[in-house]
Amino acid sequence: MSGEVASILATCLVSGIPDELPEMPPWDDGVDHAPARRQVLSHQEKQLAIRNALRYFPKHLHATLAKEFSQELNTFGRVIMWRYRPTEYEMRAYPIDYYPAKCKQAAAIMLMIQNNLDPMVAQFPHELITYGGNGAVFQNWAQYRIVMKYLSQMSEHQTLVMYSGHPLGLFPSSPSAPRAIVTNGMVIPNHSSAEDYERMNALGVSQYGQMTAGSYMYIGPQGIVHGTTITLLNAARDKLGISGDEGLEGVSFVTSGLGGMSGAQAKAAVIAGAACIIAEVNPHAAKKRHQQGWLSTVADDVDDAIDKMLQAVQTKEAISIGYVGNIVTLWERLVEREVKVDLGSDQTSLHNPWQGGYLPVGFDYEVASLMMSQQPQKFADEVKNSLIRHANAINKMTDEGMYFWDYGNAFLLEASRAGANVMNADGGFKYPSYVEDIMGPMCFDYGFGPYRWVCCSGSPQDLAESDAIACEVLSEMILESPIEIQQQMRDNIRWIEQAESNNMVVGSQARILYADDEGRRRIASAMNKAISTGRISGPIVLGRDHHDVSGTDSPYRETANISDGSMFTADMAVQNFVGDSFRGATWVSLHNGGGVGWGEVVNGGFGLMLDGTDDSENRLQSMLHWDVNNGVARRAWARNDGAIFAAKRAMQSQPDLQVTLPNIVDDDIINSI
Repeated sequence: MSGEVASILATCLVSGIPDELPEMPPWDDGVDHAPARRQVLSHQEKQLAIRNALRYFPKHLHATLAKEFSQELNTFGRVIMWRYRPTEYEMRAYPIDYYPAKCKQAAAIMLMIQNNLDPMVAQFPHELITYGGNGAVFQNWAQYRIVMKYLSQMSEHQTLVMYSGHPLGLFPSSPSAPRAIVTNGMVIPNHSSAEDYERMNALGVSQYGQMTAGSYMYIGPQGIVHGTTITLLNAARDKLGISGDEGLEGVSFVTSGLGGMSGAQAKAAVIAGAACIIAEVNPHAAKKRHQQGWLSTVADDVDDAIDKMLQAVQTKEAISIGYVGNIVTLWERLVEREVKVDLGSDQTSLHNPWQGGYLPVGFDYEVASLMMSQQPQKFADEVKNSLIRHANAINKMTDEGMYFWDYGNAFLLEASRAGANVMNADGGFKYPSYVEDIMGPMCFDYGFGPYRWVCCSGSPQDLAESDAIACEVLSEMILESPIEIQQQMRDNIRWIEQAESNNMVVGSQARILYADDEGRRRIASAMNKAISTGRISGPIVLGRDHHDVSGTDSPYRETANISDGSMFTADMAVQNFVGDSFRGATWVSLHNGGGVGWGEVVNGGFGLMLDGTDDSENRLQSMLHWDVNNGVARRAWARNDGAIFAAKRAMQSQPDLQVTLPNIVDDDIINSI
């Protein structure tokens, strides 16, 4: 069977765009589909969009495809090229040896791309959307086909250049250069509004790559489970007085979103021990997470969901309850019933409020989706009204003692734009970002962030071995770790010890683990050695979420705890992308948008393939050190205490590192001016 699959891939992936029209695949109701978008192009612009789309195809197909693409554009709001979605093979990550590539690095990229489009992993796989409602791998299926062909042809003396999903081509380079350079949504700053994005994406000239969608590094909702677990634990430690060794048994948590990355909340709440309700307006998304084991149970009635949570709080049962309904309905009912909730947040895709990331209360999923495409102004008005009600209910809950934080999804930003009561008298938000209050000072400043890896063999045994290696390394490190990071180390060891039993794998054999620079490099080095000795049977791809120490400049999330006035600058993310590229990364990416929305953030990431060689060892030591300490240095210069400590420690261990540290001025001097 494996030989047959490899043969099919070898035939199909190298073919690119066929000379004749493939059959139109049937519409598959077994997967969730992205809602139609509103029409934003004029007639002349639609002609330009069709002209742009036809560039990928031989001239004799233009007449037929022009009509077809015009229909897609007029009904869906952009050209997907559904006819070219491959059906000859199942879309998923295959063992790396299955891929018809001339170099392993190219095969690793092929594997990661297919994982991002796996129906078990992706939110809207047939529309090439991995997560977040509009986080795209490619703009259309022609781009996918051409990219896979290029990767099958690529040698170690070539680099694939990607412009927002479009393969510009293979260009001569060197074995030490990245095999792919990816950019998504990089536009002139004065043309970076949400309206600009909608227009450019409809024209087929740009896309929203989210973070790990357009950079081929998504590993399903597991990608943020560890960070979400850490956030819940530290929120409870800081606000509820729970000790570092306690779980969240008897603690209630209410939030929303089960579609993509937000699906991690349910699993994280149970791992932490809490009783949690997650509202999700899309029944398909809630059902999918329940079937995958990420939800304990599903409730269609709001009172049933609340009663289940209250019972679990009383019995101290860890449970995740998926309420199929609108989050505003849930919050308002909690207020009406005077239910005490300990922790609250939100992970609706409010970076994308006008294209389905947030649906208004009072309308079911289908009706709201139809309103979005057919009555866009009414839809926008209803969303704004819902955000006002949403904020009002949260304000009442916090008045009764609930601790609420913005989960970096632009909830407070969009609620403020809608006129909701979420601002303080000084012009700041009433509620903190979770990075500002929790993740920034407790993790990012010390260099801890969401490190991840994928076992390219596809073997669960390799993943288990990699878990064991990571645990061995961290158990050695904690013995010599300073007191300032002991809690982080204990949390991370507990996490990796329990990782396999928490059953988090969806798609590729992947793992997420928060680690600092030293931890990342020591774990990677040990894995590289294990590949060389045969303890691990195949290559491993290293990566991270862009939501990390250095990878993202985002004033409403990743850099929310930067208070020297530089939170709106993007030097860190751009420098990270550039620095990773010449220090050994297999591929690098730089994006406009991600998490809080287009025009609100610049972020970048990387992939680094380990193959057990000395070359891999040199690459990982050089690149991973920079990838973390760039951000530590920037955070230190912003006078963040944890980052100053981490920067000094990094310089002690690496004599070639010299970080410019700030001199701290006394408040009395400043106040006297």
